[in-house]
Amino acid sequence: MPTVVITNMLRGAAAFCLALTSLTLPSPTATATATRVPTPEVLPLEDAVGRLPVAEEDRTGYTRDSFQYWNTGLDAADGCNTRDEVLLAEAVQEPTVTAGCKLSGGKWGSYYDGVEVGGADKLAIDHMVPLAEAWESGAGAWDARRREAYANDQGAAASLVAVTARTVRSKADQDPAAWVPPLPEAHCRYTGEWTATKLRWGLAADQSEAEALKVYAEACETTIVHYNPAP
Repeated sequence: MPTVVITNMLRGAAAFCLALTSLTLPSPTATATATRVPTPEVLPLEDAVGRLPVAEEDRTGYTRDSFQYWNTGLDAADGCNTRDEVLLAEAVQEPTVTAGCKLSGGKWGSYYDGVEVGGADKLAIDHMVPLAEAWESGAGAWDARRREAYANDQGAAASLVAVTARTVRSKADQDPAAWVPPLPEAHCRYTGEWTATKLRWGLAADQSEAEALKVYAEACETTIVHYNPAP
């Protein structure tokens, strides 16, 4: 199967640049006080799946409102929220943007089902790991600020994906033990991005999910997972 590199030059550039070493020699004081930048991880899917902690899931107390999703995005002054910004970043043909960040025209490729989509109104932005799944995998213990950061994460391309609305409805809040994209060619990429997102945010997998991911990892021998731990 083809190698899958889980990255996005448009939304991942800022995070990548943070990992670059400065070309100037820092002073001793600067070295002592510098904030440590997380090191990007690159590893085969099988090894990445092996890093996921396995734990029972608990959805007690979950409501979708526990996550403030679609906030003002990366640029609070541009009038676009997170959803709009993801659509703009993932467009294969740029839409026209008018007042209030209203999008018209444009084209997108929905990799879950291999469909080319014209018009943002036919798309949904999928949380790679759904909010309910994130909650029961560890996010239930986070504070509101971290849950908001998760729900609007544009620091990794895998976190938020523009795909057809019908595939998002079909997926709902299911993990890969119960749902993968209808397009078989998407399975390796999808399970790699799912794993990358869980590792990025320190989320666990339940037993059936971990077992399903291992099966996909065996079939997806050349799939490479890239992830950077969330701030």
